[in-house]
Amino acid sequence: MTSKHDRLTIGELAARSGLATSALRYYEELGLIHAERTVGGQRRFPRATLRRVAFIRAAQQVGLSLEEAGAALRRLPEERAPNAAQWNSVARVWSHRIDAQIADLERLKRRLAGCIGCGCLSLRKCSLYNPQDAAAERGTGARYLLGDDPATEGDLPQGPLGPTRRTAAAPAGGAAEPNRRADEAPAPGAARSAPSPRIPLPRATRG
Repeated sequence: MTSKHDRLTIGELAARSGLATSALRYYEELGLIHAERTVGGQRRFPRATLRRVAFIRAAQQVGLSLEEAGAALRRLPEERAPNAAQWNSVARVWSHRIDAQIADLERLKRRLAGCIGCGCLSLRKCSLYNPQDAAAERGTGARYLLGDDPATEGDLPQGPLGPTRRTAAAPAGGAAEPNRRADEAPAPGAARSAPSPRIPLPRATRG
């Protein structure tokens, strides 16, 4: 015989689960939980609904939507309390989503200590992974936290001759002069190189 303790009013379900009655009614509208109606129209929830509600709340805490939680719960029977094997089948479906969430959190943990492509350019690593805020070309926000890969050569600012790079250091004694033809005059104002000293040739002597 069914005991009165196997059925909960919406107030009892709210008190034990920690959710407001308005949230439980919303879950019922979405088909996440189910209630029977008394002759007077009052809701009576199976006691196993407590586990369903706990599952929904846990799903939301790890980033699952109500739609994802509902898709998993549709694997369970509605007319009776699910057994351990049925809950395990739901957990297997859910575990893939949890693993993806854990991977996202691990990636966030690693990247927060370095350049995240937000445009602050305040860390030394920013000049390497986000030179001149190249990540802004991909959109707004912290691009590397949003899933973009750090800057590559293709992300460097483009000059007329290709990606802008640092030039080699000039040799000691002044900047290197660009190559030019022998018959090409130096630019106005440019320093001229000193002429080579002329060596006199020996005079021929008579025999």
